[in-house]
Amino acid sequence: MGVRDLDEYPWDAVAPYAERARAHPGGLVDLSIGSPVDETPEVVRRALTAATDAHAYPQTVGTPELREAIVDWFARRRAVPGLTPAHVLPTIGSKELVALLPLLLGIGAGDVVVHPRAAYPTYEAGAKLVGATPVAADDPAEWPAGTRLVWLNSPGNPDGRVLDVDALRAAVERARELGAVVASDECYAELGWDGPWRTAPVPSVLDPRVAGGDVGGLLSVYSLSKQSNLAGYRAAFVAGDPGLVAGLLTARKHLGLMLPAPVQAAMAVALRDDAHVAQQKETYRARRDALRPALEGAGFRIDASEAGLYLWATQGVDAWESMGRLADIGILAGPGHFYGSHFPQHVRFSLTATDERIAEAAARLAAS
Repeated sequence: MGVRDLDEYPWDAVAPYAERARAHPGGLVDLSIGSPVDETPEVVRRALTAATDAHAYPQTVGTPELREAIVDWFARRRAVPGLTPAHVLPTIGSKELVALLPLLLGIGAGDVVVHPRAAYPTYEAGAKLVGATPVAADDPAEWPAGTRLVWLNSPGNPDGRVLDVDALRAAVERARELGAVVASDECYAELGWDGPWRTAPVPSVLDPRVAGGDVGGLLSVYSLSKQSNLAGYRAAFVAGDPGLVAGLLTARKHLGLMLPAPVQAAMAVALRDDAHVAQQKETYRARRDALRPALEGAGFRIDASEAGLYLWATQGVDAWESMGRLADIGILAGPGHFYGSHFPQHVRFSLTATDERIAEAAARLAAS
């Protein structure tokens, strides 16, 4: 299988609903895609500007400043001490790493790639790209022999589900029994809302309580798109097993997968500044506090959603029916069909709309 054999890009199916919603007299409220709308922090923009004399090729491995900033961030924000620059590697956004990781790890036909039941579709696309078999399973006991890569996603997209330390540990133990690599997509980790995650940090797969002090076979994937509004910078990184990281580095050197030098400089500054992250989290908290009760009042049940950028909701009908009802009041969301076959009645609502648009959505839901 190759690139030409991949499925049509799923968001094209939403176009008729977007057109229908756009016809609303008050305009479209787009809650479908999690693309940040708030400004990139000034401290980061200044760092990017100061680094624009980028006449030489950037380092694929990342500058020493960036790698040290990533290491420090893991210790300070994720309760993961003891990493070194050899444990980390910048990437050109996280989506390209998700899509290419099976290829970069040498996975192919006859191998299994496990991903969550409610899943970002790129996990499956990356497996199909190399001819591997994607398997959607949350229970480690269901992961089959032949599994070479396990994708975890906590907090989850689309469902906002958090895997606690015990769940992560069970996943790691099972993957090690199978001889599989665990790649944990943790891009929403700074955005905890309910239960213990209101105050406690969302755990990483590299947390010593999970990994037992041994990060062998483990990778954590992170992006600054959400916490720092750097989606347009394509600023992300992977951390974990230094042997795996070294292999990824070699492959990425051959493929020319290097992060632009000005972006590396901006990332280092962003990772050392916690103030803008706290401010952005409060912005999303206010939007969530406005949207959630409006959805519940309109007959949606919110499932999981204890962290992350989305509300995972259902009216107990097919998601396309809900999409139609929402389009009639000018709201566009994401149908659960896009995230696997297991949640056909769910709809994903993003918090990445302006305060005014979120308030407008709440008003329309209340009047519906």
